[in-house]
Amino acid sequence: MAKLKAAILGATGMVGQRFIQLLENHPWFEVAVVAASPRSAGKTYAEAVGDRWKMDTPMPAAVKDMVVMNVNEVEAVAAQVDFCFSAVDMTKDEIRAIEDAYAKAEVPVVSNNSAHRWTPDVPMVVPELNPDHIEVIKYQQQRLGTKKGFVACKPNCSIQSYTPALHALREFEPTVVVATTYQAISGAGKNFKDWPEMIDNVIPYIGGEEEKSEQEPLRIWGHIENGQIVKAEGPVITTQCIRVPVTNGHMAAVFVSFKKKPTKEQILEKWASFKSVPQELELPSAPKQFIHYFEEDNRPQTGVDRDTEKGMAVCMGRLREDKVYDYKFVGLSHNTLRGAAGGAVLMAELLKAKGYIY
Repeated sequence: MAKLKAAILGATGMVGQRFIQLLENHPWFEVAVVAASPRSAGKTYAEAVGDRWKMDTPMPAAVKDMVVMNVNEVEAVAAQVDFCFSAVDMTKDEIRAIEDAYAKAEVPVVSNNSAHRWTPDVPMVVPELNPDHIEVIKYQQQRLGTKKGFVACKPNCSIQSYTPALHALREFEPTVVVATTYQAISGAGKNFKDWPEMIDNVIPYIGGEEEKSEQEPLRIWGHIENGQIVKAEGPVITTQCIRVPVTNGHMAAVFVSFKKKPTKEQILEKWASFKSVPQELELPSAPKQFIHYFEEDNRPQTGVDRDTEKGMAVCMGRLREDKVYDYKFVGLSHNTLRGAAGGAVLMAELLKAKGYIY
């Protein structure tokens, strides 16, 4: 089977680099184009990145000598690829405009960006949680006037540390969720070399993050109506989002109450047995076990557990009854794998398997 050719838009940034790392030996996809800002265009990828390669594995030889294209030259990029991953660093309005331009050029766009997350006919997907939302694409294509082109995006990285755990318990009808997230510096596209102020420090504010954390799960739990995704009415979610001195891995401390309170055994059984479309289709990037539960009191730990199932699983621990709410637990997800590029690659696999990318 010939591999599908992908462009990485915003290829020189941290998420773009992660896409390149993940696609190095991908069974279905190959990097055919690296595109970035005009200041990088015309250089080889190795020259454009210089000493800013942030991955823990070497830069793949296949991309080193690729000449970086100008991300704004949409037609030139579109002519060479079957679809693209978007990790561009621009304003929200600019991102929306460029992603729409690629879609109108009949290139499916799988976006890591937040710009289109609330566009009513753009699916925002965690493949295990709401794979059916990709069915809204046909309405988006009617709006754009395209046959093949569309935009699909993944949600905020931090919600993936707790939303899957709640999703698996939806039959018990969660009513109130209180979550505090402890978020790694790579979520800001940085490492300690770039951001020495974070060493031995905690910052109790991440711009825009609390609103995303409270609202995006409701969109994931929404439904398609009249060609648009309508968000769920509940549960009520309130959050605090804190930046902590960790390289990778977002942790969440969660309190939850239910309309139909389950037993602890029921919760653990639901988490252990949770499977969805990516597992059924055996998509290449899908974890075999999506939700892992740790019995030890001091797990999951960011440094120890974030790479579970190549960073594509989510890890839960410390489930116990609470004095104020029904239960409390801790969650962990790898923010640049499951939460960013890995989640987008898995979504592209789902879209290919369902016939949307070809």
